[in-house]
Amino acid sequence: MTGQILLGSLLMMGSIAIAGFWIWTLEWTYARHEGWLLRAPHRPKLILIVVASSLAVLAMVTMSVWLWAVTFHILGIFSGFEEAMYFALVTFTTLGYGDVLMPLEWRILGGLAAANGLLSFGLMTALMVESLRHVRVRQIAFMKERP
Repeated sequence: MTGQILLGSLLMMGSIAIAGFWIWTLEWTYARHEGWLLRAPHRPKLILIVVASSLAVLAMVTMSVWLWAVTFHILGIFSGFEEAMYFALVTFTTLGYGDVLMPLEWRILGGLAAANGLLSFGLMTALMVESLRHVRVRQIAFMKERP
């Protein structure tokens, strides 16, 4: 049990590090193109922010699910990689069909994968909202500075 909690905690930290990388990448990209983002027209650029944030979120989820699936596969928990990937995806997204189950001796690790998914979806939502809000607030301030 302690081993599963330790391994699950390490995988969660890895997943959070992946999220941190994508958040940093978006922040760096937005900062680098700030002048362009602040100039009119604003609406197409806001759509671009939503698309860029969505792609970063997609990459974040994909990489995190792969991290869990590869770990399940290396541990030999499932009969094949496809089954490990399917379980990781269904668990991470908290869909939980129940058609593929963790062996009883590994069920704590499955619960931690679901907890990681919940945490990640909270981070993803915050990332998308904050990206759009940050750029829009800066655009409004920029417009007020320039008559």
